[in-house]
Amino acid sequence: MVKVMQLMKRDPVCVQAGTSVVDAAKVMRERNIGSVFVRQDHRIVGIVTEPDIVRKVVGADRGPYFIPVDDIMSSPVVGIDEHRPITEAADLMEQHHTRHLAVLKGGTIVGIVSVRDLLHPVSIDEF
Repeated sequence: MVKVMQLMKRDPVCVQAGTSVVDAAKVMRERNIGSVFVRQDHRIVGIVTEPDIVRKVVGADRGPYFIPVDDIMSSPVVGIDEHRPITEAADLMEQHHTRHLAVLKGGTIVGIVSVRDLLHPVSIDEF
């Protein structure tokens, strides 16, 4: 069985609480990623994803230059242990209506896994 740690992206990208939505979107574009964790006082307090920006800012006719990521982030961050099977990750995503999970090692976030990452074994026929 494929484990979460085999598919996760290591070194998750963070922005500071108070960062504008525009600046967070620029980080996502530069790093070619679909989400960033939000850090406050050396602690991850939330996550902002592309759908958050589209639905909560653009779709709501709000000015992205003046909205901090804290206003649109999802919190608390849903996580899964790195040794769990990807089927459990998929179930957790479904249960929490999310496309991203923090990957935990001993309670510390060490990576991120997205619904897109879960498709990788299918594309190389590893199931």
